[in-house]
Amino acid sequence: MQIISTSTAADNAVLFAAVANAERRALHSYFNQHVVADDEAGYITIDEGDCAALPMTIIDRIVHSVPGGLVDEY
Repeated sequence: MQIISTSTAADNAVLFAAVANAERRALHSYFNQHVVADDEAGYITIDEGDCAALPMTIIDRIVHSVPGGLVDEY
């Protein structure tokens, strides 16, 4: 039997919500969506197109990525 503490369950819920948000945003974006571990918010979702190049401080904290769903090549 596995016991999950309340803080672990809450942390997982925040992670799953951020992943779901990234998946929804990726459907309507040309850019990859990244779930990033954040000290204050737990996990946040960022759009790769928000900045020119992601700094290493953000890249090191990426826990999940979803590729953009739109393609502009015809």
